[in-house]
Amino acid sequence: MHSSIRARRALAALTASVLLLAGSLASASAANAAPPPAQIVSMAALGDSISQAAMTCSSLTSCPTNSWSTGSTTSVNSHYLRLRAAGATGLVAYNDAVSGSGSGALLGQAQKAVTQGAQYVTIEIGAIDACTKTVAAMTPTATFETNVQTALAALAASPASPEIFVASIPSLQRLYDLNKSSISARLAWGLLQTCQSMLANPTSTKAADVQRRVVVQQRVNEYNQALAEACAATAKCRYDGGAVANYAFTKSDVSTRDYFHPSLSGQATLAALTWPKTQWVS
Repeated sequence: MHSSIRARRALAALTASVLLLAGSLASASAANAAPPPAQIVSMAALGDSISQAAMTCSSLTSCPTNSWSTGSTTSVNSHYLRLRAAGATGLVAYNDAVSGSGSGALLGQAQKAVTQGAQYVTIEIGAIDACTKTVAAMTPTATFETNVQTALAALAASPASPEIFVASIPSLQRLYDLNKSSISARLAWGLLQTCQSMLANPTSTKAADVQRRVVVQQRVNEYNQALAEACAATAKCRYDGGAVANYAFTKSDVSTRDYFHPSLSGQATLAALTWPKTQWVS
């Protein structure tokens, strides 16, 4: 009899503990949930020429209206437009990305987003760190990681407590493979001196050139790992899980102005790849 009573008491205590834990987890989940889109009134894009939608207009310039993040072009269906469609009707978007920026410029952009009171911040950074004149000139992975961590810390400390979304870096090896046989692409890469660490001597199959491309892509892979780890260590930060890095971009995704930047349809592809990974979907 006594053992039966003790068993019932133990079961009751265990049940109470399970219910308490479930309640705590539910409370934590609710506390960490992103605010509904209707409460988001300000967003900002940080990064480089990819988020500036360079090469998508009629001239060799930036064209932020076509940006995957903050753009207003309906065919792109950016994060900005998707948030508005979900209820953020008063949303104001700032594109703080700067063409040609590497990770060293990210902190300054983050600080600008803080002053703008951004409640949602997207980051696409790293291509410029790898796209240098030589392999030796690439940003060391440790430096890249520190730059990203510092910028994320500045955002996390913002009074606006922003939701942060970090997109991975596209595969530079894929970009090379896609257009290496195109005379027009090779001409553009040479004239514009585009990403020479990867795209120099594009027709060469010499061991040294093949290895050089492998080293550059490996550095990009390291950068993406650094992005994932830095984001995981930051409150309210969501990484795309490698969605952009692992996507096999097609020729239509790449601008024929420089055969490097995303085209208009490429910007739409970026938006479509990344939006399902954001706080409001996944």
